[in-house]
Amino acid sequence: MEVTEFSEIQVEFDARVRAMIYCNLATVDRQTRPRSRIVHPVWEGEIGWVTSRRYAHKARHLEHNPHVSVAYVGDLVKPVYVDCVAAWEDDPDEKARVWEYLKATPAPYGFDPATLFSSLDDPKYGLLKLIPWRIELPTMPTSTLIWRHPA
Repeated sequence: MEVTEFSEIQVEFDARVRAMIYCNLATVDRQTRPRSRIVHPVWEGEIGWVTSRRYAHKARHLEHNPHVSVAYVGDLVKPVYVDCVAAWEDDPDEKARVWEYLKATPAPYGFDPATLFSSLDDPKYGLLKLIPWRIELPTMPTSTLIWRHPA
């Protein structure tokens, strides 16, 4: 079933991603080959935040193609699929705000970024903003909710 507003799926979306925590994020390299890895996004409404080293493989892939696919499959009966555009957040004030948001979000879903980066000013600290254009919430075997960003 297609829904028009993110608010129509937000409660179920939040419950699922908070329960599974980790997901698979797939990018496409310069030779159009897929590459996936496990990441830990924290969602703020329909926007996802991923801390990452700014110069990791995924950074080079995103320079070539910013489209990513996220799959939470920890619960095979209630997976979550999110197709997004990923963008590096470079605004220092927003990076600081999200750093505090991640710390303030209860564990294990939230976490202290200082466990990965020495400080907010660490040059390795990268922040990816996941901007969904499609979210799919299947419930096996009966139904699927799909939200598409109004473009």
